[in-house]
Amino acid sequence: MEKQKRNLETICIQAGWQPKNGESRVLPIYQSTTFKYSTSEQMGRLFDLEEDGYFYTRLANPTNDAVAAKICELEGGCAAMLTSSGQAANYYAAFNICNAGDHIISAATIYGGTSNLFTVTMKKQGIDVTLVDPDAPEEEIEKLFRPNTKAVFGETIANPALVVLDIEKFARLAHRHGVPLIVDNTFATPINCRPFEWGADIVTHSTTKYMDGHAMAVGGCIVDSGNFDWDAHAEKFPGLTTPDDSYHGIVYTEKFGKKAYITKATAQLMRDLGSIPSPMNSFLLNIGLETLHLRVPRHCENAKRVAEWLEAREDVAWVNYPGLPGSQYHALASKYMPNGSCGVISFGLKGGRAAAAGFMDRLKLAAIVTHVADARTCVLHPASHTHRQLSDEQLVEAGVDPSLIRLSVGIENVEDILADLKQALE
Repeated sequence: MEKQKRNLETICIQAGWQPKNGESRVLPIYQSTTFKYSTSEQMGRLFDLEEDGYFYTRLANPTNDAVAAKICELEGGCAAMLTSSGQAANYYAAFNICNAGDHIISAATIYGGTSNLFTVTMKKQGIDVTLVDPDAPEEEIEKLFRPNTKAVFGETIANPALVVLDIEKFARLAHRHGVPLIVDNTFATPINCRPFEWGADIVTHSTTKYMDGHAMAVGGCIVDSGNFDWDAHAEKFPGLTTPDDSYHGIVYTEKFGKKAYITKATAQLMRDLGSIPSPMNSFLLNIGLETLHLRVPRHCENAKRVAEWLEAREDVAWVNYPGLPGSQYHALASKYMPNGSCGVISFGLKGGRAAAAGFMDRLKLAAIVTHVADARTCVLHPASHTHRQLSDEQLVEAGVDPSLIRLSVGIENVEDILADLKQALE
């Protein structure tokens, strides 16, 4: 019998952990590195991927898997895996289908850490990444594809540029060239946007942000839609469609069908690179997920009020928020995220870089932290902090004005947030 489709609010609370008779109602923390079996043969079958089960937490853990299953259902995917951070999620998502000599096309406006991962670290591994203006016409982006292009990457809402990705456009381009579209959905969350419904194939998250919501646990997640046909483009993805000698020659697409991509990422990458989250962190993440559907609308409601208030002020040079009717991304945000975008605003003061530093130092309620998208209002100057490694020219290419202040609006009373901004500006 087909499982009944549930609403997002119910999934946030009920999905993932399904206790059997007499088991803990709340998701348990399986804080163990290893798991016992009665016979050597049983353990051998697990190592051969012949049956499901747990034997070592670096590969899989029941607490981690329950939380991955919840995020998978929220996104409408077929399989998911947790990682120790959002950076690890994006790295695994791309590296799972790329080898030395391969190529990726990515939106240029992505988070600075991901940009550095792609253009510096992965370049050292022989994987070439072309950054493209996400607003460029389709035919212009089309010219950047090569025979060795293996994936297209973008962020639903770019951090911190707040550029909204035209998911359908990028999905069309990727699929025309027989490659998947990977979308980082961290800022929108599945509460506001489900990229699979618009043609994306793989979704990643830094669960550290809204999903955790409390700034307690760093984490990441990869979700596969199960929609991309790897066998139809078998020559491009030999890692999935040809025998894996490190597992007695199994072919992932033959043996695992729609779950081939996540099984390979777990069995190969997690086995060899080991970016597993601790079960305790996954437990904390699950607590955050249980209120995601309540927090996200409040973040959006507060952020819209703050963005409108900033827009009306003389000392503010510009405000960028997709929820404002004047935003160049308002139409795309309304299409892909009709219920709201996110709680993050970027803006600049008329005094530029120097004024930004003075303003931030005077804030009392909003804290200066290297974080974004949790319950507390916080603020950051990317040019001085997260994007410090980029030159002014590179900042502009990444959609980050050197004067840009990234304000992550929390779920406090909005009047208190506005009062804090007012006293700091004045």
